[in-house]
Amino acid sequence: AHIDHGKSTLSDRIIQICGGLSDREMEAQVLDSMDLERERGITIKAQSVTLDYKASDGETYQLNFIDTPGHVDFSYEVSRSLAACEGALLVVDAGQGVEAQTLANCYTAMEMDLEVVPVLNKIDLPAADPERVAEEIEDIVGIDATDAVRCSAKTGVGVQDVLERLVRDIPPPEGDPEGPLQALIIDSWFDNYLGVVSLIRIKNGTLRKGDKVKVMSTGQTYNADRLGIFTPKQVDRTELKCGEVGWLVCAIKDIHGAPVGDTLTLARNPAEKALPGFKKVKPQVYAGLFPVSSDDYEAFRDALGKLSLNDASLFYEPESSSALGFGFRCGFLGLLHMEIIQERLEREYDLDLITTAPTVVYEVETTSREVIYVDSPSKLPAVNNIYELREPIAECHMLLPQAYLGNVITLCVEKRGVQTNMVYHGNQVALTYEIPMAEVVLDFFDRLKSTSRGYASLDYNFKRFQASDMVRVDVLINGERVDALALITHRDNSQNRGRELVEKMKDLIPRQQFDIAIQAAIGTHIIAR
Repeated sequence: AHIDHGKSTLSDRIIQICGGLSDREMEAQVLDSMDLERERGITIKAQSVTLDYKASDGETYQLNFIDTPGHVDFSYEVSRSLAACEGALLVVDAGQGVEAQTLANCYTAMEMDLEVVPVLNKIDLPAADPERVAEEIEDIVGIDATDAVRCSAKTGVGVQDVLERLVRDIPPPEGDPEGPLQALIIDSWFDNYLGVVSLIRIKNGTLRKGDKVKVMSTGQTYNADRLGIFTPKQVDRTELKCGEVGWLVCAIKDIHGAPVGDTLTLARNPAEKALPGFKKVKPQVYAGLFPVSSDDYEAFRDALGKLSLNDASLFYEPESSSALGFGFRCGFLGLLHMEIIQERLEREYDLDLITTAPTVVYEVETTSREVIYVDSPSKLPAVNNIYELREPIAECHMLLPQAYLGNVITLCVEKRGVQTNMVYHGNQVALTYEIPMAEVVLDFFDRLKSTSRGYASLDYNFKRFQASDMVRVDVLINGERVDALALITHRDNSQNRGRELVEKMKDLIPRQQFDIAIQAAIGTHIIAR
Protein backbone atom coordinates (compact mmCIF):
# COMPACT_ATOMS: atom_id res chain seq x y z
CA ALA A 1 0.00 0.00 0.00
CA HIS A 2 0.88 3.66 -0.11
CA ILE A 3 2.31 5.34 3.02
CA ASP A 4 -0.24 5.58 5.84
CA HIS A 5 -2.97 3.52 4.21
CA GLY A 6 -2.99 1.15 7.17
CA LYS A 7 -0.76 -1.85 6.40
CA SER A 8 0.74 -2.18 9.87
CA THR A 9 -2.61 -1.78 11.65
CA LEU A 10 -4.21 -4.43 9.43
CA SER A 11 -1.32 -6.75 10.31
CA ASP A 12 -2.03 -6.14 14.00
CA ARG A 13 -5.66 -7.22 13.57
CA ILE A 14 -4.77 -10.33 11.59
CA ILE A 15 -2.30 -11.38 14.30
CA GLN A 16 -4.96 -10.79 16.96
CA ILE A 17 -7.64 -12.84 15.18
CA CYS A 18 -5.26 -15.75 14.58
CA GLY A 19 -4.10 -15.63 18.20
CA GLY A 20 -0.42 -15.00 17.53
CA LEU A 21 -0.26 -12.88 20.68
CA SER A 22 -2.53 -12.74 23.70
CA ASP A 23 -4.57 -9.55 24.11
CA ARG A 24 -2.25 -8.53 26.94
CA GLU A 25 0.84 -8.59 24.71
CA MET A 26 -0.91 -6.81 21.88
CA GLU A 27 0.29 -3.28 21.26
CA ALA A 28 -0.15 -0.91 18.33
CA GLN A 29 2.05 -1.74 15.32
CA VAL A 30 3.53 -4.90 16.82
CA LEU A 31 5.69 -5.44 13.78
CA ASP A 32 7.38 -2.03 13.79
CA SER A 33 10.02 -3.15 16.25
CA MET A 34 12.64 -0.42 15.71
CA ASP A 35 12.35 2.68 17.96
CA LEU A 36 12.85 4.82 14.91
CA GLU A 37 9.85 3.22 13.18
CA ARG A 38 7.60 3.94 16.14
CA GLU A 39 8.68 7.56 16.48
CA ARG A 40 8.20 8.42 12.85
CA GLY A 41 5.15 6.18 12.47
CA ILE A 42 6.57 4.48 9.40
CA THR A 43 7.65 0.95 8.57
CA ILE A 44 11.28 0.62 7.47
CA LYS A 45 12.03 -3.11 7.63
CA ALA A 46 9.70 -5.76 6.27
CA GLN A 47 8.68 -8.19 9.06
CA SER A 48 7.37 -11.72 8.71
CA VAL A 49 4.95 -13.76 10.83
CA THR A 50 3.59 -17.31 10.75
CA LEU A 51 -0.02 -17.78 11.94
CA ASP A 52 -2.67 -20.49 12.07
CA TYR A 53 -6.10 -19.42 10.88
CA LYS A 54 -9.23 -21.51 11.51
CA ALA A 55 -11.43 -20.78 8.51
CA SER A 56 -15.23 -21.00 8.30
CA ASP A 57 -14.96 -24.31 6.38
CA GLY A 58 -13.50 -25.88 9.54
CA GLU A 59 -9.99 -26.33 8.12
CA THR A 60 -6.97 -24.70 9.78
CA TYR A 61 -4.67 -22.90 7.37
CA GLN A 62 -1.11 -21.83 8.05
CA LEU A 63 -0.47 -18.27 6.86
CA ASN A 64 2.99 -16.78 6.38
CA PHE A 65 2.72 -13.06 5.95
CA ILE A 66 5.03 -10.09 5.62
CA ASP A 67 4.29 -6.46 6.54
CA THR A 68 6.19 -4.18 4.14
CA PRO A 69 7.12 -0.47 4.06
CA GLY A 70 5.36 2.02 1.78
CA HIS A 71 8.01 4.69 1.19
CA VAL A 72 9.67 4.80 -2.22
CA ASP A 73 13.11 4.76 -0.52
CA PHE A 74 12.38 1.31 0.88
CA SER A 75 10.77 -0.20 -2.22
CA TYR A 76 13.68 -2.66 -2.35
CA GLU A 77 12.36 -4.22 0.87
CA VAL A 78 9.01 -4.65 -0.86
CA SER A 79 10.34 -6.33 -4.00
CA ARG A 80 12.46 -8.71 -1.90
CA SER A 81 9.45 -9.69 0.18
CA LEU A 82 7.32 -10.25 -2.93
CA ALA A 83 9.86 -12.72 -4.30
CA ALA A 84 9.08 -14.96 -1.34
CA CYS A 85 5.28 -14.86 -1.65
CA GLU A 86 2.38 -16.32 -3.66
CA GLY A 87 -0.01 -13.43 -3.28
CA ALA A 88 -0.43 -9.92 -1.96
CA LEU A 89 -3.10 -7.82 -0.26
CA LEU A 90 -3.34 -4.44 -1.96
CA VAL A 91 -4.52 -2.10 0.80
CA VAL A 92 -6.16 1.13 -0.37
CA ASP A 93 -7.45 3.90 1.90
CA ALA A 94 -11.18 4.30 1.12
CA GLY A 95 -10.88 8.06 1.69
CA GLN A 96 -7.61 8.88 -0.08
CA GLY A 97 -8.02 6.51 -3.01
CA VAL A 98 -5.26 5.23 -5.29
CA GLU A 99 -1.86 6.93 -4.89
CA ALA A 100 1.45 6.61 -6.76
CA GLN A 101 2.99 4.03 -4.44
CA THR A 102 -0.17 1.89 -4.65
CA LEU A 103 0.47 1.64 -8.38
CA ALA A 104 4.21 1.06 -8.19
CA ASN A 105 3.98 -1.75 -5.62
CA CYS A 106 1.02 -3.33 -7.36
CA TYR A 107 2.82 -3.48 -10.71
CA THR A 108 5.85 -5.05 -9.03
CA ALA A 109 3.55 -7.74 -7.60
CA MET A 110 1.89 -8.37 -10.96
CA GLU A 111 5.26 -8.65 -12.75
CA MET A 112 6.14 -11.43 -10.32
CA ASP A 113 2.86 -13.22 -11.14
CA LEU A 114 1.37 -12.85 -7.67
CA GLU A 115 -2.35 -13.06 -7.01
CA VAL A 116 -3.38 -9.53 -5.95
CA VAL A 117 -6.37 -9.19 -3.60
CA PRO A 118 -7.67 -5.62 -3.24
CA VAL A 119 -8.77 -4.46 0.23
CA LEU A 120 -10.54 -1.16 0.96
CA ASN A 121 -9.44 0.02 4.41
CA LYS A 122 -10.61 2.79 6.78
CA ILE A 123 -14.34 2.52 5.96
CA ASP A 124 -15.07 3.81 9.49
CA LEU A 125 -13.92 7.31 8.49
CA PRO A 126 -16.62 9.84 7.59
CA ALA A 127 -14.73 10.75 4.39
CA ALA A 128 -14.67 7.14 3.14
CA ASP A 129 -16.25 6.54 -0.27
CA PRO A 130 -15.61 2.85 -1.07
CA GLU A 131 -17.72 2.88 -4.27
CA ARG A 132 -15.67 5.67 -5.86
CA VAL A 133 -12.36 4.16 -4.77
CA ALA A 134 -13.35 0.73 -6.13
CA GLU A 135 -13.94 2.39 -9.51
CA GLU A 136 -10.61 4.20 -9.22
CA ILE A 137 -8.74 0.94 -8.60
CA GLU A 138 -10.36 -0.54 -11.68
CA ASP A 139 -9.71 2.57 -13.77
CA ILE A 140 -6.08 3.26 -12.79
CA VAL A 141 -4.68 -0.09 -11.64
CA GLY A 142 -6.80 -2.35 -13.83
CA ILE A 143 -7.92 -4.90 -11.21
CA ASP A 144 -11.59 -5.78 -10.82
CA ALA A 145 -12.44 -4.32 -7.42
CA THR A 146 -16.24 -4.32 -7.46
CA ASP A 147 -16.41 -7.03 -4.79
CA ALA A 148 -13.23 -5.97 -2.96
CA VAL A 149 -13.34 -6.58 0.79
CA ARG A 150 -14.34 -3.50 2.77
CA CYS A 151 -12.83 -3.33 6.23
CA SER A 152 -11.59 -1.05 8.96
CA ALA A 153 -8.34 -2.25 10.49
CA LYS A 154 -8.72 0.18 13.38
CA THR A 155 -12.13 -1.04 14.59
CA GLY A 156 -11.66 -4.59 13.29
CA VAL A 157 -14.77 -4.59 11.09
CA GLY A 158 -14.47 -6.89 8.07
CA VAL A 159 -10.99 -8.21 8.89
CA GLN A 160 -12.49 -11.71 9.17
CA ASP A 161 -13.69 -11.34 5.55
CA VAL A 162 -10.17 -10.34 4.49
CA LEU A 163 -8.86 -13.63 5.90
CA GLU A 164 -11.63 -15.68 4.25
CA ARG A 165 -10.93 -14.04 0.90
CA LEU A 166 -7.22 -14.61 1.38
CA VAL A 167 -7.66 -18.34 1.92
CA ARG A 168 -10.02 -18.54 -1.06
CA ASP A 169 -8.10 -16.51 -3.66
CA ILE A 170 -4.39 -16.82 -2.93
CA PRO A 171 -2.91 -20.08 -4.26
CA PRO A 172 -1.13 -22.42 -1.82
CA PRO A 173 2.67 -22.74 -2.18
CA GLU A 174 3.95 -25.16 -4.79
CA GLY A 175 7.00 -27.30 -4.25
CA ASP A 176 8.11 -30.83 -3.50
CA PRO A 177 8.55 -31.63 0.21
CA GLU A 178 10.59 -34.73 -0.70
CA GLY A 179 12.89 -33.00 -3.24
CA PRO A 180 16.36 -31.60 -2.55
CA LEU A 181 16.31 -28.53 -0.30
CA GLN A 182 16.11 -25.08 -1.85
CA ALA A 183 15.68 -22.17 0.57
CA LEU A 184 15.80 -18.49 -0.35
CA ILE A 185 17.45 -16.06 2.09
CA ILE A 186 15.03 -13.11 2.23
CA ASP A 187 16.67 -11.07 4.96
CA SER A 188 19.33 -11.26 7.65
CA TRP A 189 20.45 -9.38 10.74
CA PHE A 190 23.22 -9.60 13.30
CA ASP A 191 22.56 -10.74 16.83
CA ASN A 192 25.33 -10.23 19.37
CA TYR A 193 24.80 -13.68 20.92
CA LEU A 194 23.76 -15.82 17.96
CA GLY A 195 25.78 -14.28 15.13
CA VAL A 196 24.04 -13.96 11.79
CA VAL A 197 20.29 -14.75 11.81
CA SER A 198 18.72 -15.39 8.39
CA LEU A 199 15.08 -15.23 7.38
CA ILE A 200 14.43 -17.99 4.84
CA ARG A 201 11.60 -19.22 2.64
CA ILE A 202 11.64 -22.93 1.83
CA LYS A 203 10.72 -23.50 -1.83
CA ASN A 204 11.48 -27.24 -2.04
CA GLY A 205 12.41 -29.94 0.44
CA THR A 206 12.57 -29.86 4.24
CA LEU A 207 15.15 -28.36 6.59
CA ARG A 208 15.68 -30.12 9.93
CA LYS A 209 17.55 -28.94 13.00
CA GLY A 210 21.14 -30.20 12.91
CA ASP A 211 21.30 -30.55 9.10
CA LYS A 212 24.47 -29.50 7.31
CA VAL A 213 23.52 -26.69 4.94
CA LYS A 214 25.49 -25.27 2.05
CA VAL A 215 25.38 -21.66 0.80
CA MET A 216 25.19 -22.00 -2.98
CA SER A 217 27.11 -18.89 -4.02
CA THR A 218 30.12 -19.45 -1.76
CA GLY A 219 29.96 -23.25 -1.38
CA GLN A 220 30.60 -23.02 2.36
CA THR A 221 28.81 -25.41 4.70
CA TYR A 222 27.34 -24.64 8.13
CA ASN A 223 25.43 -26.50 10.79
CA ALA A 224 21.76 -25.57 11.26
CA ASP A 225 21.97 -24.99 15.03
CA ARG A 226 18.54 -23.50 15.65
CA LEU A 227 15.55 -22.72 13.49
CA GLY A 228 11.96 -21.68 13.95
CA ILE A 229 9.22 -19.22 13.11
CA PHE A 230 8.01 -15.81 14.21
CA THR A 231 4.60 -15.65 15.78
CA PRO A 232 5.76 -12.46 16.08
CA LYS A 233 7.81 -13.88 18.98
CA GLN A 234 10.81 -15.98 18.01
CA VAL A 235 9.72 -19.62 18.53
CA ASP A 236 11.99 -22.65 18.11
CA ARG A 237 10.95 -25.54 15.86
CA THR A 238 12.62 -28.82 14.91
CA GLU A 239 11.98 -28.52 11.17
CA LEU A 240 10.78 -26.14 8.47
CA LYS A 241 8.76 -27.71 5.66
CA CYS A 242 8.36 -26.78 2.04
CA GLY A 243 6.39 -23.52 1.71
CA GLU A 244 7.17 -22.24 5.21
CA VAL A 245 9.00 -19.07 6.14
CA GLY A 246 11.22 -19.07 9.20
CA TRP A 247 14.49 -18.03 10.80
CA LEU A 248 17.74 -19.95 10.91
CA VAL A 249 20.88 -19.61 13.04
CA CYS A 250 24.07 -21.32 11.86
CA ALA A 251 26.65 -19.63 14.10
CA ILE A 252 28.00 -17.69 11.13
CA LYS A 253 30.35 -15.06 12.53
CA ASP A 254 31.41 -13.61 9.19
CA ILE A 255 28.97 -10.91 8.10
CA HIS A 256 29.20 -11.86 4.42
CA GLY A 257 28.70 -15.58 5.11
CA ALA A 258 25.10 -15.83 3.91
CA PRO A 259 24.23 -12.98 1.56
CA VAL A 260 20.59 -11.96 1.09
CA GLY A 261 19.10 -13.37 -2.13
CA ASP A 262 21.25 -16.50 -1.93
CA THR A 263 20.02 -20.11 -1.90
CA LEU A 264 20.65 -22.66 0.85
CA THR A 265 20.66 -26.39 0.14
CA LEU A 266 21.68 -29.59 1.96
CA ALA A 267 25.37 -30.48 1.83
CA ARG A 268 24.73 -34.21 1.34
CA ASN A 269 21.97 -33.85 -1.26
CA PRO A 270 22.46 -30.48 -2.98
CA ALA A 271 19.96 -28.94 -5.41
CA GLU A 272 21.02 -28.65 -9.06
CA LYS A 273 20.70 -24.89 -9.37
CA ALA A 274 20.13 -21.85 -7.20
CA LEU A 275 16.80 -20.03 -7.01
CA PRO A 276 16.56 -16.76 -8.92
CA GLY A 277 17.61 -14.13 -6.37
CA PHE A 278 16.87 -10.41 -6.43
CA LYS A 279 18.27 -7.85 -8.78
CA LYS A 280 20.86 -5.73 -6.98
CA VAL A 281 19.68 -2.16 -6.54
CA LYS A 282 21.91 0.72 -7.48
CA PRO A 283 22.22 3.50 -4.91
CA GLN A 284 20.94 6.84 -6.23
CA VAL A 285 22.47 9.22 -3.70
CA TYR A 286 25.99 9.27 -2.31
CA ALA A 287 27.36 11.13 0.69
CA GLY A 288 30.51 11.00 2.77
CA LEU A 289 30.08 9.96 6.42
CA PHE A 290 32.91 10.78 8.81
CA PRO A 291 33.22 10.11 12.55
CA VAL A 292 33.66 13.34 14.54
CA SER A 293 36.61 11.91 16.48
CA SER A 294 39.07 9.83 14.49
CA ASP A 295 39.28 7.25 17.32
CA ASP A 296 35.80 6.06 16.37
CA TYR A 297 36.86 4.93 12.88
CA GLU A 298 37.13 1.21 13.79
CA ALA A 299 33.79 1.21 15.62
CA PHE A 300 32.21 3.02 12.68
CA ARG A 301 33.53 0.39 10.25
CA ASP A 302 32.08 -2.49 12.31
CA ALA A 303 28.76 -0.69 12.70
CA LEU A 304 28.47 -0.17 8.93
CA GLY A 305 29.21 -3.85 8.36
CA LYS A 306 26.49 -5.00 10.75
CA LEU A 307 24.00 -2.48 9.40
CA SER A 308 24.62 -3.40 5.76
CA LEU A 309 23.83 -7.01 6.66
CA ASN A 310 20.36 -5.89 7.72
CA ASP A 311 19.97 -3.41 4.85
CA ALA A 312 21.09 -4.91 1.57
CA SER A 313 20.65 -1.67 -0.36
CA LEU A 314 23.37 0.17 1.59
CA PHE A 315 26.70 0.56 -0.21
CA TYR A 316 29.93 1.83 1.35
CA GLU A 317 33.66 2.22 0.61
CA PRO A 318 36.48 3.90 2.58
CA GLU A 319 37.26 7.53 1.77
CA SER A 320 39.65 10.08 3.23
CA SER A 321 39.36 13.84 3.19
CA SER A 322 42.03 16.39 4.06
CA ALA A 323 39.49 18.35 6.10
CA LEU A 324 37.59 15.55 7.83
CA GLY A 325 40.07 12.67 8.08
CA PHE A 326 39.06 9.04 7.45
CA GLY A 327 35.48 7.95 6.82
CA PHE A 328 33.27 6.18 4.29
CA ARG A 329 31.54 7.09 1.05
CA CYS A 330 28.04 5.62 1.39
CA GLY A 331 25.37 5.03 -1.24
CA PHE A 332 21.64 5.29 -0.43
CA LEU A 333 18.33 4.84 -2.26
CA GLY A 334 17.11 8.32 -1.35
CA LEU A 335 17.31 11.07 1.23
CA LEU A 336 14.91 9.46 3.72
CA HIS A 337 17.02 6.29 3.55
CA MET A 338 20.15 8.35 4.21
CA GLU A 339 18.57 10.11 7.19
CA ILE A 340 17.39 6.81 8.70
CA ILE A 341 20.78 5.11 8.28
CA GLN A 342 22.54 8.06 9.86
CA GLU A 343 20.12 8.02 12.80
CA ARG A 344 20.45 4.26 13.24
CA LEU A 345 24.25 4.55 13.31
CA GLU A 346 24.11 7.33 15.88
CA ARG A 347 21.55 5.53 18.08
CA GLU A 348 22.22 1.84 17.86
CA TYR A 349 26.01 2.17 17.70
CA ASP A 350 26.49 5.38 19.66
CA LEU A 351 28.54 7.25 17.05
CA ASP A 352 28.88 10.98 16.30
CA LEU A 353 28.92 11.56 12.55
CA ILE A 354 29.44 14.37 10.06
CA THR A 355 27.72 14.04 6.67
CA THR A 356 28.87 15.80 3.51
CA ALA A 357 26.37 17.18 0.98
CA PRO A 358 24.61 14.36 -0.93
CA THR A 359 25.44 13.93 -4.65
CA VAL A 360 24.24 11.61 -7.40
CA VAL A 361 26.40 9.55 -9.80
CA TYR A 362 27.61 11.29 -12.95
CA GLU A 363 28.88 9.63 -16.11
CA VAL A 364 32.00 11.34 -17.48
CA GLU A 365 33.57 10.78 -20.90
CA THR A 366 37.16 12.00 -20.80
CA THR A 367 39.05 13.48 -23.76
CA SER A 368 40.78 10.09 -24.15
CA ARG A 369 37.27 8.61 -24.73
CA GLU A 370 37.10 6.47 -21.61
CA VAL A 371 33.90 6.49 -19.56
CA ILE A 372 34.07 6.78 -15.79
CA TYR A 373 31.41 7.06 -13.08
CA VAL A 374 31.87 9.78 -10.49
CA ASP A 375 30.04 9.66 -7.14
CA SER A 376 31.90 12.44 -5.37
CA PRO A 377 32.91 15.96 -6.44
CA SER A 378 36.54 15.30 -5.49
CA LYS A 379 36.79 12.45 -8.04
CA LEU A 380 35.78 14.67 -10.96
CA PRO A 381 38.65 15.03 -13.51
CA ALA A 382 40.07 18.47 -14.36
CA VAL A 383 37.84 20.64 -16.59
CA ASN A 384 40.09 20.43 -19.67
CA ASN A 385 40.13 16.59 -19.52
CA ILE A 386 36.35 16.27 -19.73
CA TYR A 387 34.88 15.67 -23.17
CA GLU A 388 31.30 15.28 -21.97
CA LEU A 389 29.58 15.14 -18.58
CA ARG A 390 26.26 13.29 -18.37
CA GLU A 391 23.85 13.45 -15.46
CA PRO A 392 21.30 10.80 -14.42
CA ILE A 393 17.70 11.48 -15.45
CA ALA A 394 14.82 10.09 -13.37
CA GLU A 395 11.42 9.21 -14.73
CA CYS A 396 8.88 10.57 -12.24
CA HIS A 397 5.28 9.37 -12.11
CA MET A 398 3.01 11.68 -10.16
CA LEU A 399 -0.67 11.32 -9.25
CA LEU A 400 -2.47 14.47 -8.12
CA PRO A 401 -5.91 16.15 -8.02
CA GLN A 402 -6.62 18.40 -11.02
CA ALA A 403 -6.77 21.53 -8.85
CA TYR A 404 -3.01 21.46 -8.24
CA LEU A 405 -1.92 20.70 -11.81
CA GLY A 406 -0.66 24.24 -12.55
CA ASN A 407 1.48 24.50 -9.41
CA VAL A 408 3.05 21.10 -9.94
CA ILE A 409 3.90 21.78 -13.60
CA THR A 410 5.57 25.06 -12.58
CA LEU A 411 7.63 23.16 -10.00
CA CYS A 412 8.69 20.50 -12.53
CA VAL A 413 9.81 23.13 -15.05
CA GLU A 414 11.80 24.94 -12.36
CA LYS A 415 13.53 21.63 -11.65
CA ARG A 416 14.58 21.39 -15.36
CA GLY A 417 11.93 18.72 -16.06
CA VAL A 418 10.51 17.60 -19.42
CA GLN A 419 6.91 16.38 -19.63
CA THR A 420 6.46 13.03 -21.41
CA ASN A 421 2.89 12.05 -20.57
CA MET A 422 -0.34 13.26 -18.98
CA VAL A 423 -3.54 11.24 -18.47
CA TYR A 424 -6.81 12.23 -16.76
CA HIS A 425 -8.61 9.66 -14.55
CA GLY A 426 -11.81 11.31 -13.34
CA ASN A 427 -10.65 13.89 -10.83
CA GLN A 428 -7.05 12.64 -10.72
CA VAL A 429 -4.26 13.45 -13.19
CA ALA A 430 -1.35 11.10 -13.87
CA LEU A 431 1.74 13.11 -14.88
CA THR A 432 5.03 11.71 -16.16
CA TYR A 433 8.10 13.92 -16.21
CA GLU A 434 11.78 13.32 -16.85
CA ILE A 435 13.64 15.28 -14.18
CA PRO A 436 17.39 15.22 -13.40
CA MET A 437 18.02 12.87 -10.47
CA ALA A 438 20.06 15.55 -8.67
CA GLU A 439 16.96 17.78 -8.48
CA VAL A 440 14.70 14.90 -7.40
CA VAL A 441 16.86 13.84 -4.47
CA LEU A 442 17.58 17.40 -3.35
CA ASP A 443 14.15 18.61 -2.18
CA PHE A 444 11.70 17.74 -4.95
CA PHE A 445 9.51 15.47 -2.81
CA ASP A 446 9.07 18.07 -0.04
CA ARG A 447 8.33 20.84 -2.53
CA LEU A 448 5.85 18.62 -4.39
CA LYS A 449 4.01 17.88 -1.14
CA SER A 450 3.86 21.55 -0.13
CA THR A 451 2.69 22.90 -3.51
CA SER A 452 -0.12 20.34 -3.59
CA ARG A 453 -1.05 20.52 0.13
CA GLY A 454 0.09 16.92 0.53
CA TYR A 455 -2.24 15.44 -2.09
CA ALA A 456 0.30 14.68 -4.83
CA SER A 457 2.19 11.40 -4.64
CA LEU A 458 5.43 10.47 -6.36
CA ASP A 459 7.21 7.38 -7.61
CA TYR A 460 10.50 7.64 -9.49
CA ASN A 461 13.10 5.40 -11.09
CA PHE A 462 16.38 5.87 -12.92
CA LYS A 463 15.95 6.19 -16.70
CA ARG A 464 19.27 7.06 -18.40
CA PHE A 465 22.31 9.34 -18.48
CA GLN A 466 22.04 12.50 -20.57
CA ALA A 467 24.68 15.07 -21.53
CA SER A 468 24.29 18.28 -19.60
CA ASP A 469 26.21 21.43 -18.71
CA MET A 470 27.32 20.59 -15.18
CA VAL A 471 30.11 22.33 -13.28
CA ARG A 472 31.97 21.77 -10.03
CA VAL A 473 31.79 24.61 -7.55
CA ASP A 474 34.76 24.71 -5.16
CA VAL A 475 34.89 26.65 -1.94
CA LEU A 476 38.15 28.41 -1.16
CA ILE A 477 38.98 29.76 2.28
CA ASN A 478 41.98 32.11 2.25
CA GLY A 479 42.77 30.79 -1.21
CA GLU A 480 42.81 27.12 -0.14
CA ARG A 481 40.34 24.54 -1.45
CA VAL A 482 38.21 22.69 1.09
CA ASP A 483 37.42 19.30 -0.47
CA ALA A 484 34.52 18.50 1.86
CA LEU A 485 32.48 21.49 0.68
CA ALA A 486 32.70 21.05 -3.12
CA LEU A 487 29.46 20.40 -5.03
CA ILE A 488 28.44 19.57 -8.59
CA THR A 489 25.59 21.62 -10.03
CA HIS A 490 24.11 22.88 -13.30
CA ARG A 491 25.79 25.97 -14.77
CA ASP A 492 22.51 27.94 -14.59
CA ASN A 493 22.18 27.33 -10.84
CA SER A 494 25.88 27.62 -10.02
CA GLN A 495 25.84 31.36 -9.23
CA ASN A 496 22.98 30.96 -6.74
CA ARG A 497 24.26 27.78 -5.09
CA GLY A 498 27.74 29.31 -4.80
CA ARG A 499 26.45 32.52 -3.28
CA GLU A 500 24.17 30.69 -0.80
CA LEU A 501 27.04 28.51 0.38
CA VAL A 502 29.42 31.45 0.82
CA GLU A 503 26.78 33.41 2.77
CA LYS A 504 26.21 30.43 5.07
CA MET A 505 29.94 30.05 5.65
CA LYS A 506 30.17 33.76 6.51
CA ASP A 507 27.66 33.28 9.33
CA LEU A 508 29.27 30.08 10.61
CA ILE A 509 32.95 30.97 10.75
CA PRO A 510 33.73 32.83 14.00
CA ARG A 511 35.09 36.39 13.61
CA GLN A 512 38.88 36.69 13.48
CA GLN A 513 41.31 39.59 13.95
CA PHE A 514 42.13 39.59 10.23
CA ASP A 515 40.17 39.21 6.98
CA ILE A 516 39.27 35.71 5.85
CA ALA A 517 38.41 35.47 2.17
CA ILE A 518 35.61 32.98 1.49
CA GLN A 519 35.19 32.34 -2.24
CA ALA A 520 33.23 30.03 -4.52
CA ALA A 521 34.90 29.15 -7.82
CA ILE A 522 34.36 27.16 -11.01
CA GLY A 523 37.80 26.04 -12.15
CA THR A 524 39.81 29.24 -11.78
CA HIS A 525 36.84 31.56 -12.29
CA ILE A 526 35.59 33.07 -9.01
CA ILE A 527 31.75 33.34 -8.95
CA ALA A 528 31.06 34.60 -5.42
CA ARG A 529 33.00 36.01 -2.51
